[in-house]
Amino acid sequence: MTAPSAARHRPGRLGDRRGRLGWATAGALFVLAIVWSGWLARHQLEGRASLLDRIETTTLDWRVAVAGRLPPPPGVAIVAIDDAAVATAGGYPLPRRAVAGIVDTIRRSGARGLAIDILFAGPGGEGDAALGAALGRLPSVIAAAASFDKDVSSLVPQAADVLAPEAAFAPPARVGLVNVSADAGGTPREMPLLVLTPKGPMPSIVLVAAGLGEAGAPSLEAESVRLGAVRRRLDLGWHLPLRFYGPAGGIPTFGAARLLAGEPEPLLAGRLVFLGVTATAIGDSFATPFDPKMPGVEVLATGTANLLDGTGLARDTAVRRTDAAAAVLLAACAVLAIALLPLATGLAVAAAALVGWLAVTVFAVSQGIWLAAALPVAAMLPPAAAASALRLRHDRRRAEIFAAAETALRRFQPRALAVRIAESPDFLMVPETRKVAILFVDLAGFTGMSERIGAARTRDVLKEFHTLVVEELVPRSGVVLNFMGDGAMVVFGLPDRTDADATNAVAASLAVVATVRRWIFETATETKLGGVRLGAHYGPVVLSRLGHDEEQHITATGDSVNVASRLMEVAKARDASVAISQALWQAADTAGMQGPDRWEVVAIRGREEALTVGLWR
Repeated sequence: MTAPSAARHRPGRLGDRRGRLGWATAGALFVLAIVWSGWLARHQLEGRASLLDRIETTTLDWRVAVAGRLPPPPGVAIVAIDDAAVATAGGYPLPRRAVAGIVDTIRRSGARGLAIDILFAGPGGEGDAALGAALGRLPSVIAAAASFDKDVSSLVPQAADVLAPEAAFAPPARVGLVNVSADAGGTPREMPLLVLTPKGPMPSIVLVAAGLGEAGAPSLEAESVRLGAVRRRLDLGWHLPLRFYGPAGGIPTFGAARLLAGEPEPLLAGRLVFLGVTATAIGDSFATPFDPKMPGVEVLATGTANLLDGTGLARDTAVRRTDAAAAVLLAACAVLAIALLPLATGLAVAAAALVGWLAVTVFAVSQGIWLAAALPVAAMLPPAAAASALRLRHDRRRAEIFAAAETALRRFQPRALAVRIAESPDFLMVPETRKVAILFVDLAGFTGMSERIGAARTRDVLKEFHTLVVEELVPRSGVVLNFMGDGAMVVFGLPDRTDADATNAVAASLAVVATVRRWIFETATETKLGGVRLGAHYGPVVLSRLGHDEEQHITATGDSVNVASRLMEVAKARDASVAISQALWQAADTAGMQGPDRWEVVAIRGREEALTVGLWR
């Protein structure tokens, strides 16, 4: 005889499918991620200003810091009108004749060109002629400054007005704008190489200076600038992204006091020289990633050095397309990973992908490419957060359903087996031979009672009977493998065998019979049951799982099970309530227990060998 108990639970198949979000939800999240990241990517491709720009420049600073300083540019130098030079000249502004002397000394030092970051607006007296003559003897460019209408925004800057130098200096020297493009914190980020002015397009001093002393002037192309045979990539609107060489002094700098005295500086030979003011409270300064107060002339010199050496940061349309593709791909992959993988795994995959991209952006900066860090983060986080929230809600609901299902399922199988199966899903997948005590119990007169009181009331009576059986047997470590109508099969020795199994079985047998007989007496008027019969035996059985792969039951099989079942027949034939085999009685510690009314050697139906049985009337 076999006894079905616990259906095998296989979470590895159905559970995995329900553990993730449905395909419809995952698809909706995927579309959300594409739409959101695509909208941000479009702004990136079009170069629109946004809050992300502020975040991006902040991240750029630490990436530049990680990439480290650049070696000083070999072809660019600065001559600074510093405090010592101002003191030597007797004050500021320096007379234009004194500036002319500095320019001439720079020429005699062997410089190949000169860019002056000083606005010579308006006439300056008799010194203008000397300065004009000095500028005419050396390839040079002097500064102009544009002013802008804050309400006008375009990729190519549009100036409302230009503060130009005195007309006397324009023929001997070229003119370039000294305006820089700074972020909200005042840090110069890019140099506009071309500005649209009311009088037409005007180049930056950086662009003009890069061509001084060269065979041909620089030429702007679609998204680059060509310097002879060399092409440098630019940002949208012909903006040059700056990469600073280090703190102030990263570009070789020489004080102007010595040059004021007419002494040449040999280290200026062959270099493009920037002349500007760094004296305290006079010259302009900017905060950079390496220095909170970098002189404005060094910012301009940095831009020109970036053009000449190729050390600037590339951020053209190709780079921006890479940013856009990364943003869309990371956002889409993140929501799919969170929606379809286990939540912890999905979050780990999304985080790893984002960290990997950020590592790529750090490496790219070291290679002179400005890949976006803020855009992919902004593109990924909102869809990923939405997917995580839905996934948490789904998983919480799923856990509640599983908990309710587990609670409900445990009512259909013995608690001890339910706990063991939950802890070890493969319990008894390999059959195990074990000695156990088996007990069968049923009611006498049940068929006639069912006819008299009807199906509904019969169900109530069975419920009361089963409750009594459980309350007497389970506390004594009995496991009810099956309720069979008015009968039950109980095993002592599941899920684990103990030395007290036989003792518990004998004690439970006598207790359940006494309890059921009292209940029958109390309900005799209605039920008219004839009594209760119980058979119990102790011996080896095979405990295993039987059935289909999808529908399995824990069973006990073997001769001992059949003997225990046949002992109920023995009890009925001999007008006894309890029939316990001698094997069970001897295996139990029966001290203090009521012994059988008599012992008999009886033949068991279906068996050749007789059995010694103890009978209780």
